[in-house]
Amino acid sequence: MSRLDTTPRLSPLPLTTLVSTDLIGVTRGRSFPSDELAHYASAGCGWVPANSALTPQDIIAASNPWGAHGDLRLIPDLSSRVTVDNGPDSEAPALDFIHCDVRETDGRPWGACPRTLLQDEVERYRTALGLQVYAAFEHEFNLNATPALPDRLAFSLQAQRQQAGFAGWLLGALRAGGVEPEMFLPEYGKHQYEITCRPSLGVAAADRAVNVREISREIARQMGLDLSFAPKTAENAVCNGVHLHLSLQDLSGDPVLHDAASANGLSSLGRHWAAGVLHYLPALCAFTAPTPVSYERLQPHHWSASHACLGQRNREAALRICPTVSLGGKPVANQYNLEFRAVDATASPHLAMAAVLIAGRLGIEQCLPLNAVTDEIPDELDEAQRRERGIIALPTTLAQALDCLRHSGALFEALPRPLVETYFALKAQELALTEALSPAERCEHYARIY
Repeated sequence: MSRLDTTPRLSPLPLTTLVSTDLIGVTRGRSFPSDELAHYASAGCGWVPANSALTPQDIIAASNPWGAHGDLRLIPDLSSRVTVDNGPDSEAPALDFIHCDVRETDGRPWGACPRTLLQDEVERYRTALGLQVYAAFEHEFNLNATPALPDRLAFSLQAQRQQAGFAGWLLGALRAGGVEPEMFLPEYGKHQYEITCRPSLGVAAADRAVNVREISREIARQMGLDLSFAPKTAENAVCNGVHLHLSLQDLSGDPVLHDAASANGLSSLGRHWAAGVLHYLPALCAFTAPTPVSYERLQPHHWSASHACLGQRNREAALRICPTVSLGGKPVANQYNLEFRAVDATASPHLAMAAVLIAGRLGIEQCLPLNAVTDEIPDELDEAQRRERGIIALPTTLAQALDCLRHSGALFEALPRPLVETYFALKAQELALTEALSPAERCEHYARIY
């Protein structure tokens, strides 16, 4: 007769992760048993300053300002918690994470935290300008199975149905995570798709961009699919962009970018804001197109951007006035928004959005005139025509963009020194690590990382 085994059976503990999305757009963090959240709610968990100097190649930049010194805390913003209990793999643990601000051990803000930079800029809009910022990020990505699935026609129902299982699980997971997904659609490139979500207020918009990326990766992982948000995954591939949609409201919730009496519907305040973004756009590229492979995308006739100009329904313009519809009696002013197109998913959403907002605010404060407007393809204008309209070329390399940032005057001065010093250090290291790669090798390298 056998003895009964009375040893308690172990079961996995649910885990919650405190996360920070760093200067290179990588989400990192530390996990603990979910039932101990109260213990970490106010004081967070430990973090290391040099983590902020990690390159996409997972090497800490040798010349970073921090070295082996210092300690920080990840302080959770409990309102930002994302929980997705289940997915296509029934054995996979729940996805549960909380966005954090990086702070000093006494609670003071840390100067190199991109989420804090965005929070501060959103608050400056509110207090100094009396404005609220609404934003949404659209993401394009490549989704491949092993073995490879046959190619399907662009935008086709066949392409949609080929990944219908992934799409259904993804939208369900995004909804469960509070992301408010709108559409999943096949794009122009082979095995290329796009996911859009509804706009949200302030910092939550950048958090939501991170949520889209991490939830998409989780569903793909559970389904055994290879997913990449990299701006170009192969030398001859169609590019993946991220489109940042921005609108401004007053503190009562009334839209302020639209003026029905103006030629393009853009209000006086909106014209100054757009002028600021265009004026500083070459420098903004250092944050919004922040890797060597980004400049494989910012090319003429790629439906991205190669010049700083504003266009209406023009997908070759770096800043675009988006279409509005009168169907269904929708008010035009409430739909009116500007789309910043010179951004990709190798960028930190918080840092990219903060930098664009700083540039727009400087345009308002400096009352910059809006000149660089065209509905023509900027590369099809000759040099004299571009010069007459104030249309300038964007950088063609990351090194050029970083140099533009160094010499951007008011934009550079508006950025915290610890963040800028760390950023320049890690980008210098990244350039050194990738300088010998061919264009094809560069695309493959970043496709694996992002």
